[in-house]
Amino acid sequence: MSKSKSVDEAAKHVLALESELESSGDASTAEEDLALAHEALHRWVDSVVGVVSSPGVGRVTLIHENGRQSKIASPDLPFLLSRTVTFEK
Repeated sequence: MSKSKSVDEAAKHVLALESELESSGDASTAEEDLALAHEALHRWVDSVVGVVSSPGVGRVTLIHENGRQSKIASPDLPFLLSRTVTFEK
């Protein structure tokens, strides 16, 4: 299976799950749309001033400059961050 086909199938699967919850979403794997998404994500990540990595529950909490929190459920991200996050004393 090609990478593009597997990405398209994953996006369709997510949309199908959301529709079961009577929620809708948008998906695109088009290069131009991805470039815009990457740009928006970089701006969003650049607003992070604190990170709480919780590998045991598979979650990362981002604390943004405005005080809001964003939680990311991921089997991989908490482990990637757990070695790099340090706290000042």
